[in-house]
Amino acid sequence: MSALHERLWWNGCLRVEDFAVDAVRSLAEEVNASCPSRSDAPRVTTDESLVFGAFRAFENLQVDGKGPRVWSPMSGFFQTEDGWVRLHGNYLHHQQAISKALRVDGFGELRIRLAEMSSKCIEDQVVACGGVAAAVRSESEWHEHPQAFAMQDVPWIKVEPGENQRRPLGAGYLEGIKVLDLSRVIAGPTCTQVLGCLGATVLRVDAPGRPEILEQYLSNGMGKRSALADFNRERIVIDELVRQADVVVVGYRPGSLIKFGLDPQSLLSKNPGLVVASLSAWGERGPWAERRGFDSIVQAACGIADFYRDAEGNPGALPAQALDHATGYRMAASIVRLLRGGSTGIIRASLLGAAHTLLTMRREDHRAVQTPAVQYWRTTSHGKALNAVPVPLRVDGEALVAPIGDYGKSALSFTEEKGGWVG
Repeated sequence: MSALHERLWWNGCLRVEDFAVDAVRSLAEEVNASCPSRSDAPRVTTDESLVFGAFRAFENLQVDGKGPRVWSPMSGFFQTEDGWVRLHGNYLHHQQAISKALRVDGFGELRIRLAEMSSKCIEDQVVACGGVAAAVRSESEWHEHPQAFAMQDVPWIKVEPGENQRRPLGAGYLEGIKVLDLSRVIAGPTCTQVLGCLGATVLRVDAPGRPEILEQYLSNGMGKRSALADFNRERIVIDELVRQADVVVVGYRPGSLIKFGLDPQSLLSKNPGLVVASLSAWGERGPWAERRGFDSIVQAACGIADFYRDAEGNPGALPAQALDHATGYRMAASIVRLLRGGSTGIIRASLLGAAHTLLTMRREDHRAVQTPAVQYWRTTSHGKALNAVPVPLRVDGEALVAPIGDYGKSALSFTEEKGGWVG
């Protein structure tokens, strides 16, 4: 057992530390393998303080000396008639979906209404209105669910090599690689952030009608530029970006981008030389394949929240958004592996696959918690002073960081322009 695995950073029955370290190490190993000509010690390493800080990048972020405050009163665990439900209402359109589904106006009415309904009825009604919710289930209850059956033999990260070959990576890690980032929140942006910090040119594109929460963007926005685009009206420009790209990371729920021609198969048909990373919450098969989901919602549904109940019996959560972060680094490792070998193809990843993996990693001891010191990087973005955490890799002993471009201010182009960078 390595030094990184000997410490207990967080209380709980699952080995989240090992889960986190293994994901980051898988990436470091792939990056080192991309430069096999070096005869000295591996240039890319990691350490426990970097991993510890990065897996809580959002919580550790400080903007003008203040921590992020974006949790809505409509997000969290709520007691129901027969148990508990978890709602996600941090985005306005998800709050509106909850209000519409449950016919409530305000937080006070919400609690009363939820206490009168069953957990699964709430889940069904919120999801039917386009919202995000999950009844809190035990692990055994989840094992009986049709979505668990559908995904039981599907690996967390599945790589489907394409028939075409591409130019292998050169000696400069990811320099010269163009990445189109069509993802949101944590896992996809975490993946593209580390690719950008390793030298790739990364352009993140969001729809203007549903902007990202600024603090969420700042917590994983290093090494990339950010643009806004209507996927339908600016389809010609986006298609040209697809043809120019080496990698496309897609983080929208399966099926939602087919109408724009941005699903994995359509992307490969437009550019057979692509590596496509496709991220979903619940996997790409089964009755929940096209359902919206977040790390916290997957935790509630599959039994993790049940494992982390407190002394009063209230459901709990992992100490970090570990499903998201670990999936992001595992996706990045798979992308580097395909690029290194000159291969194309599709990488399919799911937060549910991450949860299934973590649930097999039970803790057998209960040593005292030893918290590593968080390392910060001071920079600026949007005219604000930031204390952010570096990517959890070191290159020749130096922490890996890059500027954070202003959200939505770059052109729809891979060409670097001065207005896109601040820092």
